Amino acid sequence: MYQRDYILRMIEMLAQLIAGILKLIKTGDINQASHALENAYRFAFQHDSLKLRDLPEEKLIENLLKEFHYTNGHLEMLAELFYAEAELLRAEEKHTDSYLLYRKSLALYEYIDRESRSYSQDRQDKMLLIGDRLAKKA
Repeated sequence: MYQRDYILRMIEMLAQLIAGILKLIKTGDINQASHALENAYRFAFQHDSLKLRDLPEEKLIENLLKEFHYTNGHLEMLAELFYAEAELLRAEEKHTDSYLLYRKSLALYEYIDRESRSYSQDRQDKMLLIGDRLAKKA
């Protein structure tokens, strides 16, 4: 129970950080957004933060569950971070890298959606938004 409460608090705090990052991106403060994103990764995942971005897309969830022993709460935090980083890369016009992170984020959200016992409209909205971003590439 304590671990679940801790993860929920972490998700809430991370959501606030990400909202600030997205606001910085929207206002064009890319350097500050990039710095804040790095801090958010370190805040949420400490020593694993550098490894997470490099995980191959095709084995992302398998690696996160087996190698890192992450819960759905961890996966949700990572999905949020991947989404924020994809938005940052999109603002920097690094489209190939942004699409990769959008796909990773969407894969995590879809997994959580399948495995979760609770419905989340926010998650549904985020999956639709990411789907739209990916569709615009095609």
